[in-house]
Amino acid sequence: MSESKLRNLSIDFSVQIINLVKDLKSKHESVISNQIGRSGTSIGANIYEANYAQGKKDFISKLEIALKEASETGYWLELLFKTNYIDETTFKTLSNQCATIRTLLIASCKTAKSNQNK
Repeated sequence: MSESKLRNLSIDFSVQIINLVKDLKSKHESVISNQIGRSGTSIGANIYEANYAQGKKDFISKLEIALKEASETGYWLELLFKTNYIDETTFKTLSNQCATIRTLLIASCKTAKSNQNK
């Protein structure tokens, strides 16, 4: 999968996270909504930043930060589901999208690291 595909997935995911945050705020939930808003949108921001990295180490670092943010976002999604702030369908949809992004980031990091040694 190309880097542009990963960028597109991350921006689409960010839009869904922003809409989720709006919904959570309308329910007067602010603690988790603030956290997931930051981590969920940070994934795409770091992927976009990687495109203008100052070398391979910086590129890998940005992708690894995006991966950590995706992992954190997965945690917040699970917590929202277990506290009944989101339904099962919403949880599964967002969780699957987040897992896809994590998988692609892992593959991208591995590729970048192997290319770094060449």
